[in-house]
Amino acid sequence: MQTRRFGPLDVEVPVIGIGTWNMERDDERAAIAAVQRAIDAGASHVDTAELYGNGQVEEMLGRALAGRRDRVFLASKVLPSNATRAGTVHACERSLRRLGTDHLDLYLLHWRDGEDLAGTIAAFEELRGAGKIRGWGVSNFGVGDLEEALAIAGPGKIACNQVLYHLGERTIEHELVPWCERHQVAVVAYSPFGSTRLPRHAELDSIARRHRATPHQVALAFLTHRPAVFAIPKSSHAERAAENAAAADLALDERDLAALDAAFPRGRWRGLAMI
Repeated sequence: MQTRRFGPLDVEVPVIGIGTWNMERDDERAAIAAVQRAIDAGASHVDTAELYGNGQVEEMLGRALAGRRDRVFLASKVLPSNATRAGTVHACERSLRRLGTDHLDLYLLHWRDGEDLAGTIAAFEELRGAGKIRGWGVSNFGVGDLEEALAIAGPGKIACNQVLYHLGERTIEHELVPWCERHQVAVVAYSPFGSTRLPRHAELDSIARRHRATPHQVALAFLTHRPAVFAIPKSSHAERAAENAAAADLALDERDLAALDAAFPRGRWRGLAMI
């Protein structure tokens, strides 16, 4: 499994992980099996949030990670409505209890919604100092939001920005990804197959056949070919989770990248997309 340094954190993280949004709607045994299969296949970046199922997914992951916690880079997120200085600390402690762990590897502000960003960042630093999180980051932040966070926290503190990124939504490549690359901030692609399903295209299918891979694997390999980008596809099917993990070792050549760039153009910047 290909790994790379995760932003400013002194840790190697697999380029493909597993997301858990809406996993409370799936069969729990199948979902737990998929998470465990992803971890066993090396896709050990497991992402969740207090929002997901109102804490149900964190509780489920606590069961899934039993005996595997030391092999996992575990991330969760605080809701903006909880992201005051004190509220962030309390929210993190609740997530830790649900997950059955004494620390998170990564803790994110889920999105911006009028919270006191300076207070949230102060709470993140408090949690980091107490050993309850290894690092912190943000999600659904545009460049202006990132600049504000950088001005508050200083360089080398923002571990990542988790954003919507897939073949059909590439506009973050205009400014946001280059900003993150300049400031050593990891970019984590959520919903990397799109909000509903992977878009179909003959070129995608052709490249997949050439590499004896699946279109989903090719899509993940395209997104993560940039050195700052990681992806967290969600699956509650063990075989698909293993298939996604295998995309980390799929190397696309310049011809493949150019063909996909032409087949799925970035388009004009329309503002940060999110779901």
